[in-house]
Amino acid sequence: MMKQFALAPLALAVLSTLAAATACAETTALGEVTVTATREGQLVNETPATIGVIKEKALREAKPTHPSEIMGQVAGVWVNVTGGEGHQTAIRQPLTTNPVYLYLEDGVPTRSTGFFNHNALYEVNLPMAGGIEISKGPGSALYGSDTIGGVVNVLTRKPPTGPEIEGSLEAGSYGWSRAMVTGGSAFGNHAFRADLNLSHTDGWRDKTAYDRQSGTLRWDSAIGDDATLKTVATFSNIDQETAGSSAISRADYLNNPKTNYTPISLRRVQAFRLSSAYEREWDNALLSITPYYRNDTMDLLANWSLGYDPTIYTTENQSFGAQIKYRHDFAPLRTRLIIGVDLDHSPGSRLENRINTTSTGTGYTKIYTGYTLGARVYDYDVTYQGISPYVHGEISPVDKLRITAGLRYDRVSYSFDNRFGTTPIQTGPGAYYGQVGDTNVDFGHLSPKLGATYTFSEAVNVFAAYNHAFRAPSEGQLFRPAVAGSAGAATAAAEASRNLKPIKVDSVEIGLRGKLSAAINYDIAAYYMTKKDDILSYRDPVSNLSTPTNAGKTLHRGIEIGAGAQLAELWRLDTAFSYAKHTYEDWIVATTSGNVSYSGNEMELAPRSIANTRLSFGNAQTGMAQLEWLHFGSWWSNAANTSKYEGHDLFNLRGIYPLGRDISLFGNIHNIADKRYAESTGVTSGFDTFAPGLPRTFSAGIQAKW
Repeated sequence: MMKQFALAPLALAVLSTLAAATACAETTALGEVTVTATREGQLVNETPATIGVIKEKALREAKPTHPSEIMGQVAGVWVNVTGGEGHQTAIRQPLTTNPVYLYLEDGVPTRSTGFFNHNALYEVNLPMAGGIEISKGPGSALYGSDTIGGVVNVLTRKPPTGPEIEGSLEAGSYGWSRAMVTGGSAFGNHAFRADLNLSHTDGWRDKTAYDRQSGTLRWDSAIGDDATLKTVATFSNIDQETAGSSAISRADYLNNPKTNYTPISLRRVQAFRLSSAYEREWDNALLSITPYYRNDTMDLLANWSLGYDPTIYTTENQSFGAQIKYRHDFAPLRTRLIIGVDLDHSPGSRLENRINTTSTGTGYTKIYTGYTLGARVYDYDVTYQGISPYVHGEISPVDKLRITAGLRYDRVSYSFDNRFGTTPIQTGPGAYYGQVGDTNVDFGHLSPKLGATYTFSEAVNVFAAYNHAFRAPSEGQLFRPAVAGSAGAATAAAEASRNLKPIKVDSVEIGLRGKLSAAINYDIAAYYMTKKDDILSYRDPVSNLSTPTNAGKTLHRGIEIGAGAQLAELWRLDTAFSYAKHTYEDWIVATTSGNVSYSGNEMELAPRSIANTRLSFGNAQTGMAQLEWLHFGSWWSNAANTSKYEGHDLFNLRGIYPLGRDISLFGNIHNIADKRYAESTGVTSGFDTFAPGLPRTFSAGIQAKW
């Protein structure tokens, strides 16, 4: 049963504390150092890429309950809410669950790229992180597969220099509660920090509860005068009723948005990661060796496929890998050379069963009330391996000009062992699951990049870049074809999945960044990106079956603007704006009723305009308040461009009020006007569907430091 806090007391608490000022994600300063774009500490004004930086201070003040609350403050970044901390991401892409982003923790991928999870950020203890860097656009020349839309690198928080303990307790609407504790110390040549995050919500929709337990341990050691060792261990345990994102009819969206058509859906995740980064620096050189281990287990009964492919499955994968890098700086022309290799050995497995559902109602408004376990439809082991050498170089022919070039070769392979034969598994009339025999699938790809920055003055910097990227099909796309209506169609689908080709991407980008005065800074970027052999999923309107396929060519272009202005001593204004257009340039699909062309149509779930504007007042000593305005323009709900969502605007309020030197109150109000809006939309059986967004919600808490 959902619990809802009384609105009036919480509203008074939030407002009386001058509700939260987080001033997060201000435009990046030219002299700021980032690491994500080059895998090395580098000044922003020498980086030919667009980098969004969210600082540790911003995260500590915001205490986001969901990645969308912080990452959306970076221009061109949209993270929506699918329930609990579940999310979909859009960075220079439509909103998607496809593996076109790479998620890192201290530079190490949170998952093997062969076993992508679009919810990877909720496997990271994000609200207790030491910062986030978002490198937008293709990054395969450094990071390999999946880095098409961008790279999101979550940084762990550094250990303190002396004994320190911080803790916070908070509660809010719909049974929301969270306790966070962090602490550490230093002694001799060692320092450590431990973080713990315990979160719960009943969910605002029926049967959408969410629980998580996450922890991080970081241990830093100095080894002699020129070497360091940083060891990071993280874990997350997540238990989620996943239907927070389930789509409902227009009538229910408008009149009864708490309705949940798929209350039986679930997701359970256990994730563990361990890495140990050794760095030795001498003269003008650096050697870095980072071995790592990952273990991920997920149980999933997906809400989105219950109507056409009802299954429950368990996936497991381990990873044994290493990142090895050598850097050398040469005095002539400030030359820098980096060579490295990434190694990844990740064995995994999938066990999947058809389920027999019980339900009430009919059609696309059917409510699934229960299930029993049916026949096993997939049972296999698959091992992903990657060997990826790369080289990165920088040179300055003149003082103000910095030229960057790089090249990476990825050799990835899947070794597939099917415990079934090649005969399709039939679970009922018109329900066949295709199988392929034991096989090896290999991909090799070369990814170049070239960029340049020019610093006109301390106040003006420009850059231009060309990047090529790719994305190899993931395990599920290659070896888990969707259900088919006949044995022949299932066999054909299995063969087609195994023969999927990598996505190939070419992107050009130009940018301008700087400051108009000591109080006003800005960054502007424009990009043009083409994707060939894009892997898209098409659902036949007659059979209602969904099939992934290499879909010709898509085009993505846009402009992103971030700006910040210190209006007065206690007043600050920050804004992030993007305008983009994403189109199918060449996509013709075969359906049961003939070929259908989407060429020239705009891609669905891709608003042309997105904006985030924040007005902040106060400081850490007196208390801070921030009013946030979110704008989402209209978007198409389907590839046919026959149904459109009108877009929406939201207002949020956040605040912090210090009660003393080491204790403070904080709170926030989400969706102040209680606006009815959709996180995503679609078309099912010819009818519009909507995944409703959060209504007005409140939270408040107390934080102390010892």
